[in-house]
Amino acid sequence: MYAELSAAAQTAFASVASAALSAESARSIAAAPGGFATKAVHGQRYWYHQIRQPDGRLLQTYLGKATPELDALVAQHKDPTAAAAREHLRRLAQAALALGCDEVIPRHAMVIQRLHDHGFFRVGGVLLGTHCFLAYQNMFGVRWTLGTTTVDLDFAHSGRNLSLALPDRVDTHAAIESLRMGFVPNADRSTYKKADEPDFDLDFLTALRRTGDAPVHVEALNVTLQPLRFLEFSMEAAAPAVLLSRRGPIVVNMPPAERYAVHKLLVCGERPAAQRTKALKDVAQAATLVDYLGTHDPEALAAAWADLQSRGPGWRKRAAQGVAMLRRQYPALEAAVLLA
Repeated sequence: MYAELSAAAQTAFASVASAALSAESARSIAAAPGGFATKAVHGQRYWYHQIRQPDGRLLQTYLGKATPELDALVAQHKDPTAAAAREHLRRLAQAALALGCDEVIPRHAMVIQRLHDHGFFRVGGVLLGTHCFLAYQNMFGVRWTLGTTTVDLDFAHSGRNLSLALPDRVDTHAAIESLRMGFVPNADRSTYKKADEPDFDLDFLTALRRTGDAPVHVEALNVTLQPLRFLEFSMEAAAPAVLLSRRGPIVVNMPPAERYAVHKLLVCGERPAAQRTKALKDVAQAATLVDYLGTHDPEALAAAWADLQSRGPGWRKRAAQGVAMLRRQYPALEAAVLLA
């Protein structure tokens, strides 16, 4: 269900991923979109970060009294070496793409990059869905042969434990509006639709809680999250990962592949009959990852499966339905014996 990428492609991706993750770990307020300004109050200078909102308003965030340390940090915002570093990352990404690595299509990359720039992933946002499945290709040095069609972009957040850096409010709605791509939110702003691309939706999700499945508005993110059953299984162990676009790498948070695979088996049985095509795609992606992990990391796959099995009879029942569907669709998949 997969083919190996060339050694050169694998090496190129390893280089750009390492460089991008290193750059991300060193990000500070100096890397924030927008600019910086000072105000004088009673003879003292105070720093503010400022960014223009889509409606034209200037949003300012107080940083603190000017100090040599803060002055130096803000000075990095105009440091030409920062622009050179970004250009280096872009060239590394393009070299990896030229060698056969998978890329995020430009219009999707624009959305993901904008949310990244506005801090969505730095405060716990998670990328979900087929874009994760596609990203695993570069991480594993392979090319999938099944389940790669995607249109929607799925994002998630727990909605809890927000520890916000700069800016102190991640305005997700403003980030989407600033793209000027024609996205229109539904009534509760948990989904954004594009009139000229009916299948290109942006969905914002969270795990289902005891309070029910009513949409949850998170003021600190200025977004509404639609609760979904079982979503916590993927979100619990999300970690930084690197996507490739023509304009450079994008660092996001994603579920590990083994949990993604098991989660797909868990939810495919929940799809109504009208969504059979999506259920088949769920199973195709699960089968592909089971095929790969069964050879390269069976321990991780077995651990994820054991975790799911420990969560109760409802989880086990649905997972068993997913495995049964997997075996019907892919009877030759030997690695499916790990799901027992």
